[in-house]
Amino acid sequence: MSGSRSSGAQVPPATASGDRLAVIASHLSSYGLGSPANMAGEKDAALAAEPVGGPTIFDKIIRKEIPSQVVYEDQKILAFRDISPQAPIHIIIIPKVKDGLSRLLKAEERHIEVLGSLLYGANIVAKQEGLEDGFRIVINDGPNGCQSVYHLHVHLLRGRQMNWPPG
Repeated sequence: MSGSRSSGAQVPPATASGDRLAVIASHLSSYGLGSPANMAGEKDAALAAEPVGGPTIFDKIIRKEIPSQVVYEDQKILAFRDISPQAPIHIIIIPKVKDGLSRLLKAEERHIEVLGSLLYGANIVAKQEGLEDGFRIVINDGPNGCQSVYHLHVHLLRGRQMNWPPG
């Protein structure tokens, strides 16, 4: 599907597919960027979600086992609206093939093309969303970077002032 756009239903909260999905669903529905107290909760969720080797929630979204509101998809990436947005526009962009990219720190020279595809995909999505005057790209990496899903992903955010760094 080359550069297709799709509208889907809002994603329901994760169900009893395991404790890890429950932690992620809880995390996604409760944290907010900018607040030190909420950042502590985000870090706790990230620490609880360290990689366990099985499929991630993003793998399940790619396989259409979990519904998502897709805004862009091509052969390499999938972009969808976050189920618990931290800004009026909050889109997650993921590579369709993980190839060991559970986090940015795992990137190797062979990943240059997919890393470029993620950022170029953010460019396409930003234009689709009418964000030519600006937006924010965030990549959380590892437990101390508040990463809660160990499948490399990019957050495209826009729409409110975010106080960063907290405190």
